[in-house]
Amino acid sequence: MPIYHKLGNIPPKRHTQFRKDEGGLHYEQLFGTIGFDGMSSLMYHVHRPTMIREVLSETDVSPNISVAKSIKPRLLKGFDLPAEDDFLASRKVILANSDIHIGLAAPRQSLRSYFYKNADADELIFVHQGTGTLRTQLGNIPFEYGDYLVIPRGMIYQIDFDGDNNRLLFAESFHPIYTPKRYRNWFGQLLEHSPFCERDYKLPQDLETHDEKGDFVIKIKKQGVLYELLYPTHPFDVVGWDGYNFPYGFSIHNFEPITGRIHQPPPVHQTFETKAFVVCSFCPRLYDYHPEGIPAPYNHSNIDSDELLYYVDGDFMSRNNIEKGHLTLHPGGIPHGPAPGAYERSIGKTSTEELAVMIDTFRPLALTDEALKLDDGKYYQSWIE
Repeated sequence: MPIYHKLGNIPPKRHTQFRKDEGGLHYEQLFGTIGFDGMSSLMYHVHRPTMIREVLSETDVSPNISVAKSIKPRLLKGFDLPAEDDFLASRKVILANSDIHIGLAAPRQSLRSYFYKNADADELIFVHQGTGTLRTQLGNIPFEYGDYLVIPRGMIYQIDFDGDNNRLLFAESFHPIYTPKRYRNWFGQLLEHSPFCERDYKLPQDLETHDEKGDFVIKIKKQGVLYELLYPTHPFDVVGWDGYNFPYGFSIHNFEPITGRIHQPPPVHQTFETKAFVVCSFCPRLYDYHPEGIPAPYNHSNIDSDELLYYVDGDFMSRNNIEKGHLTLHPGGIPHGPAPGAYERSIGKTSTEELAVMIDTFRPLALTDEALKLDDGKYYQSWIE
């Protein structure tokens, strides 16, 4: 996300002495991506960020793949996932390939007893139920129903929930997550035809600076292993930072749908992209206004991608018997389209209140054992008349 932001106190010149009021130096850290070629932020710590007291444990948390190859469409009942107290324990990967892990979570408690860092992947968290605050070393972001939270790899964070009824969809991306290229000019600014703009972003605020010593546990995910490290100082000891690499939020309710006289293809709903998958937001919108238009999507073949739809709210015009929290997986190689009757009953409709998140991957998705627990087992036959 190429937009400049800063919080706290920083020196007038990079890589120069930045002294504390009581004497001594602040410790500079470049938080960057793609070597020294990608987006970065420069932060200033009270203590050295490199101090490790102990490596306490390591646990393999790689997803257990149950179905590596399949052409069968699936319906997963996401809200059947049991709630758990611990934030990380509640996160269950349901679909995976070498580019992305997609999962669900229903945490009852805030993440406060330890800190977390994903050293491998950018994280995209969609908040289906719950409100609270994402707390990070670069500032805090309040969130609510319908918010996407984008957390760059390597970012240390905690999450405060206001209640215990929380439902999240998450994606761990092994490629950087960006805004779509066609929405940006060559400077990086979002263009006039973009369905959202920079003022829609929820940027970090309320920078927490803790000058504390003690025992602080950071759980770090790296190469499918969760390491538990003990640090002697509080991870949130940044007094100031500036740059382009930081977490941010974006509400699906601020996505402005692109419509037309005839049915528009899914890319008009695109919200995020990587070189390996795209994320789209299907939002309340007016339907096609051609006098002979058919609002329902036309049948189409997924030859080069797997399509995952996560249903959030509304009427879900193109499907039958779909509820909040359901997911449908349409694998590449065979066509799919509206459920029987949906094509016909859409004619004459003028608008929809549907709300859904779509993830299209360019490599096939494997199903984990957690996915099979949610599978209704019969969705692939739902197009039979």
